[in-house]
Amino acid sequence: MTLDKNFDPAAIEARWYAHWEQSGQFRPERGDAEPFTIVNPPPNVTGSLHIGHALDNTLQDIIIRHERMKGKDALWVVGMDHAGIATQMVVERQMNERGEKRTDYSREDFVEKVWEWKEESGGAITGQLRRLGCSMDWSNERFTMDEGMNAAVLKVFVDLYNDGLIYRDKRLVNWDPALKTAISDLEVETRDVKGGFWHFKYPLADGVKLDNGQDYIEVATTRPETMLADMAVAVHPSDERYQSVIGKEIEQPITGRRFRIVADEHADPELGSGAVKITPGHDFNDFEVGKRAGFAAAEMLNMFDAEANVCQTEDGLIPDEYIGLHRFKRDGVDGARELVVQRMKELGFLIPHVTKSKDGETVEHDAEPRTIATPFGDRGGVVIEPWLTDQWYVDAKTLAQPAIEAVKSGAIEIVPKTWEKTYFNWMENIQPWCVSRQLWWGHRIPAWYGPKAFSPEEKLSPHWPDLSFDVSDDFATANSTLLNDEVFVSESEEDALAQASIYYSDRIGSREIVVVENRLSAMKVILSGELDLKKTIPIWRDSDVLDTWFSSALWPFATLGWPRDLVEESVSGEPVEPRLSNEKHPSTSSGLTAKPGSDLARHYPNDLLISGFDILFFWDARMAMQGIQFMKEVPWKRLYLHGLVRAEDGSKMSKSKGNVVDPLGLIDEYGADALRFFMAAMESQGRDIKMDDKRVEGYRNFATKLWNASRFCEANGIGASKTLHAPDAALPVNRWIISEVTETLASLDKALGDLRFDAAANTIYHFTWDRFCDWYLELIKPLLQGEDKAAADETRAVAGWVLDQIIVMLHPFMPFITEELWHSMAAETGGREYDLIVAKWPEPKAAVDKDAKAEVDWLIRLISAVRAAKVELNIAPGTKMTAHVRDGDDSLKDRIARQSAALDRVGRLESVSFDPAPEGANAQIVIDGATYVLPLAGAIDVDAEKARLGKALEASQKEAKSLSGRLSNPNFVEKAKPEAVEKARADLADKEAEAERLQAALARLG
Repeated sequence: MTLDKNFDPAAIEARWYAHWEQSGQFRPERGDAEPFTIVNPPPNVTGSLHIGHALDNTLQDIIIRHERMKGKDALWVVGMDHAGIATQMVVERQMNERGEKRTDYSREDFVEKVWEWKEESGGAITGQLRRLGCSMDWSNERFTMDEGMNAAVLKVFVDLYNDGLIYRDKRLVNWDPALKTAISDLEVETRDVKGGFWHFKYPLADGVKLDNGQDYIEVATTRPETMLADMAVAVHPSDERYQSVIGKEIEQPITGRRFRIVADEHADPELGSGAVKITPGHDFNDFEVGKRAGFAAAEMLNMFDAEANVCQTEDGLIPDEYIGLHRFKRDGVDGARELVVQRMKELGFLIPHVTKSKDGETVEHDAEPRTIATPFGDRGGVVIEPWLTDQWYVDAKTLAQPAIEAVKSGAIEIVPKTWEKTYFNWMENIQPWCVSRQLWWGHRIPAWYGPKAFSPEEKLSPHWPDLSFDVSDDFATANSTLLNDEVFVSESEEDALAQASIYYSDRIGSREIVVVENRLSAMKVILSGELDLKKTIPIWRDSDVLDTWFSSALWPFATLGWPRDLVEESVSGEPVEPRLSNEKHPSTSSGLTAKPGSDLARHYPNDLLISGFDILFFWDARMAMQGIQFMKEVPWKRLYLHGLVRAEDGSKMSKSKGNVVDPLGLIDEYGADALRFFMAAMESQGRDIKMDDKRVEGYRNFATKLWNASRFCEANGIGASKTLHAPDAALPVNRWIISEVTETLASLDKALGDLRFDAAANTIYHFTWDRFCDWYLELIKPLLQGEDKAAADETRAVAGWVLDQIIVMLHPFMPFITEELWHSMAAETGGREYDLIVAKWPEPKAAVDKDAKAEVDWLIRLISAVRAAKVELNIAPGTKMTAHVRDGDDSLKDRIARQSAALDRVGRLESVSFDPAPEGANAQIVIDGATYVLPLAGAIDVDAEKARLGKALEASQKEAKSLSGRLSNPNFVEKAKPEAVEKARADLADKEAEAERLQAALARLG
């Protein structure tokens, strides 16, 4: 025999994967075939395989292997994301361990070190994906920072800018003071934090009083430190308490700043005093109130630097004692919050929170204790600060409209459909997308700045250079594109210089244009006299990089050769150079199309995207927007959103809980095939999956079952089939199993077509285990070992063909064991001409034989009923019995005659007679209207068995009655733990079923 006695996954997995990859089996090289394309969500270069990756990539691999076997030119694009923040954190952490920091190096040197880290340590996950069996096109592996992707990113940015869809704006962002960069809403996680709710008096200016004679307005806040940048107090327009003071001024006690009381519906009259302090530079709601009150973003006060330490506002009104303090208490040192509360209390403007002690005495507290939902950066781990900065934004609202229509029209099908509502809700309320990040690792923004020029008379702006803003750190210099700077957006420095030369020569005459490091450098060389503005103009590049998701949004087309393989529609094969202009011009993608025969033309749009629902807005929606914008077609035709893998108890996995499951550990223990099959069998259209090691072990047992069945076939002369179509068959059992293959294949194809992974997995599982291994192989043993050579030869041919079909149908789910069996089963006949991975998907070309199905289904039901009766009556399984048939017709006699060998060998019925049964105890089975009487004389002691069954029935009924009584008691149902109630209900159902079975057994005995 060629198959080892024991199935050992580890022995075959590495060998077969290396063979597939080295022989180029993952490459799409069927140029005349219909293409099928999937792109994988690129994992972070810093990442390692987690259980979510295992699910996501298993589902993709099932589909790509299925489509490849159906003869399609299947491409699964693979790559990694450069993971801007995560990667920079990893490298900086390693530097810190060596006593170094990023700023010890130039930007270029630091980036070079990141590339070194990437080559040496990054991308470990690619090897782990191989262990999972993912048949990706590694020969064309992509990276979001590779040369081709970089070209795509630059072009997209420039084109969007020229189309007015990218712009620079001053807005509030989620600022991470630990990382010193803006992050997106999607990278903010909310945690409940114990905090306080402080109440303060804000005195009315100029002797103004409320109608009740009060000379102050009460405001309450959870962030007292921000009062240093307050710019208004808001009250509801209909709040009668404040009608007389709307438009009047407050004089803030600490800063002395005077500001107006404004009417705005943001203030809730039912909440507290109904008055709200407004800090538009440090609160998202206040920002909108400030805009409605007439404040331009440039006028809004910013009281924090990049590390969330207090800095002076433009009006210079923050007292010196606050400057440099951190916003919160840190390392035992009071921060701005503590000092603000202390000073307001000293000034008599703190309204204490009053409670009663246990003794009934009045107790005053500075603040009312509150649990506050607080935003934290998911990577930096500190409280996010809403911060007013200049950033780059994408007009997501405009880009979202075609992507919304694509789903509404059916151009994109979302599966399951229930996610459409969530998609529409987010897309229809989408906010501008902040795409700039204050990092060194990433795609540097292709924008250069220089002094704004107005006219030959004014020469340059009279305000430039302007040293009035803070230039103390790298962020400030990078973030200082003020109204007095001109921007030149271009894919190259050469083009930026050309744009700048045209711009200045048109306005102030010809000047030499030189590139300096940043805005601060430009000011220094001008003020030092090294550079004469009458002869030379400095420009400098934006030091920000783009949000990582900006580049990954281009994944479906940039990985296929865009923009390299773009040509003019009218001039095939000739690339079009982007036009140069000092003014904005339409995007250079207009009028271009994919070069005929290129991967871009052949594989865009992709056919399917599979992703977790948790990145629907991080990635999926952004790909839809960018794909339609630049390719004028949707990026993929279908979007499948799967659920999350949770711990066994249903809770979310986290390192802090210690319930994270390592998929590599599961592969080590049970094999990749078992883990993959578990993922498929448990994936039910978007529902979360509960991790269950026992189920994974069960699928390892399933693989072992198939292995042992193959060994049985091998031992009985059953080898690989030589035909794609079903062989000719005369025997009912063979016609039956061919029919079962035909029906299984139809169900499997439908399930995979509908993306019902659970249904697909269960279909092939039950056919393999139940129909083939448990029944067919048992039923054909008499044929294989009988004297009828023709019957044996037919059966071997059919059995070999069926095993081939199982191996092929199971391959997308369990690629390793199936590839091994595919070759091993053919070893004695000269081997296979090709690998299973590229074998044809089954084509039985056989109709379902209803007569054969009816006969074998009858046989299986009869044998199953006999076995069940033996179990109920405590008869040993191997005991031979006889049967006497009542109410049978001639066709039943013919069936019994044809199946006599199987009834004897498998059913342990040594004879089946149509004569009357002898007197005495018997068991009776009814199948299709005929009664089979099984005499029990000699098989068991009937009286003893009746006594045993009666005693067991009485016990079961007693336990069922007790459980029913407990569940009828409202005190138990309402007060017991839910799991205890659920267990009682399950136990009751078990006992009732057991009692029913015992009653049936007693009835059989008469």
